[in-house]
Amino acid sequence: MYATDQDSFVVQGWKIFANDLLMQLDVPDGHVAVEVPTELFEHLTKDGLPSGTIKNFSAPIMIRTKQGTCVVQGPKMRDPEALSQMRLPDYEDCIELPRTAILNLLEDKSGPDHQRSA
Repeated sequence: MYATDQDSFVVQGWKIFANDLLMQLDVPDGHVAVEVPTELFEHLTKDGLPSGTIKNFSAPIMIRTKQGTCVVQGPKMRDPEALSQMRLPDYEDCIELPRTAILNLLEDKSGPDHQRSA
């Protein structure tokens, strides 16, 4: 996970090849979905956030897997300069998400008006 100077985060993760996951997704043109360990979000504390614990499993997180990972979906990262600085193996891809989308995942929304995802 990388913080950008565009008030966004780039999330690098594994490309999705598992049919059971692919069948659950509706990925619009120009977007991709990547699978990442939930522990990846702990790196947000390096960007000055008080916590990297996901408290709200909602979009851009599309699926929580039984293996403790999550599928995150968003616009495919296309900045050639940024991509040239990353080590991106063939089995990985990356998306760029607005900072607000990431911060939303860290908010506890389990109050009386919100249901927590299973």
